[in-house]
Amino acid sequence: MKVKKIVGKKLKAIRLKNDMTIQELADKSKVSSNMISRIERGLTIPSVQILMKLAAVFNKSINYFVEEVSTTHEVVYSTPGNRDQTVYDDESNMHTESFTSGLRDPQFMSFYCTVPPGGTSGDKNMYHPGDELIYLLEGRLRVAIAGEEHILNPGDSLSFKSHLPHRWDNIGEGDAKVIWTLSPFTTI
Repeated sequence: MKVKKIVGKKLKAIRLKNDMTIQELADKSKVSSNMISRIERGLTIPSVQILMKLAAVFNKSINYFVEEVSTTHEVVYSTPGNRDQTVYDDESNMHTESFTSGLRDPQFMSFYCTVPPGGTSGDKNMYHPGDELIYLLEGRLRVAIAGEEHILNPGDSLSFKSHLPHRWDNIGEGDAKVIWTLSPFTTI
């Protein structure tokens, strides 16, 4: 089953189980009702930020929405080109490959991300529960956390509490290649 369908099916099921309308979920999560409807119908894959907002309403990790119990394992080995991939078509146009997809009940998520020149998380800060680790393999990335700017060059890393307002931009001339690790705020 495709990730879009899994996320949509699980979101709708948990929303109905909690006797909640789409509008009530939109109000609680600060995610538009249109976006929630598109996710539930399997028309779009939500960004990590949106998924975290939705998961918080139900006190779940975002892994709850993307895993099928029958396809999760205690050991996951992956190779380049064979990982679950997502391309975000928003401002960032970021391409991600998940290192942890398929791992049963992970306490963290980790991705290999490719951010094109000019790619950005957007003009607005994001914030969510948990911790983040950014390790830059190639390129240049500017990360602003609570108003303080950090310029990352290859080999640099940055760890921070994700509840702090933060945003990022690729300020290099080429792709930024990043290992991005997030710890969910709660387990399944």
